[in-house]
Amino acid sequence: MLRTSSRALLIFTRNPVPGKCKTRLAATIGDQAALEVYLILLRHTAAITAKLNDADKLVYFSEHLGNGTIWDPETFRYKLQEGTDLGQRMQNAFEDAFEAGYSEVLIIGSDMYNLNTSDLKEAFNRFMEAEVVLGPAQDGGYYLLGLKGPIPKLFRNKAWGTHTVLKDTLEDLKDLKVSQLSVRNDIDQYEDIAGIPVFETFAKKIK
Repeated sequence: MLRTSSRALLIFTRNPVPGKCKTRLAATIGDQAALEVYLILLRHTAAITAKLNDADKLVYFSEHLGNGTIWDPETFRYKLQEGTDLGQRMQNAFEDAFEAGYSEVLIIGSDMYNLNTSDLKEAFNRFMEAEVVLGPAQDGGYYLLGLKGPIPKLFRNKAWGTHTVLKDTLEDLKDLKVSQLSVRNDIDQYEDIAGIPVFETFAKKIK
């Protein structure tokens, strides 16, 4: 992994395949509509992260490397997630980054429509005052995690995808200085797209 900065942004994403992305949302609006919603989220994530100039940007795909349609290979480096669950996949990605020499590493998903470039810049800036940066999600998880070095216990013994993840993570971090960003909501189910203009068409496609 060629490094051009001391900072790395790791972007976890699912390959956009009907029936394999946004499954909870698909249960309400159908596989194809859920895929179209996810494509909007992917394009939004690619747009806001491409503007982050002072960090290397690595996209971690769930199943196979992308084809460059959404993630410009001139801007993003392609990687494959490795591990049996989300925790192991994130831990492996962080360890790869630290082994490559990065000293400040953020990880985000690709389903945050209300996340923007300034939020990512702010997250990196928080490293000046904290060892760990967290972006709490409304559902009890987190949408962003930033580390300055490996903390393996953060990725173990968690019920990923449940409301206990943030609480359990903060318990692991009780002896470290943590900086928390604003609480945000990710797009996982029907209620998350209702009322957002860009998703209005899809919100009407209830099965």
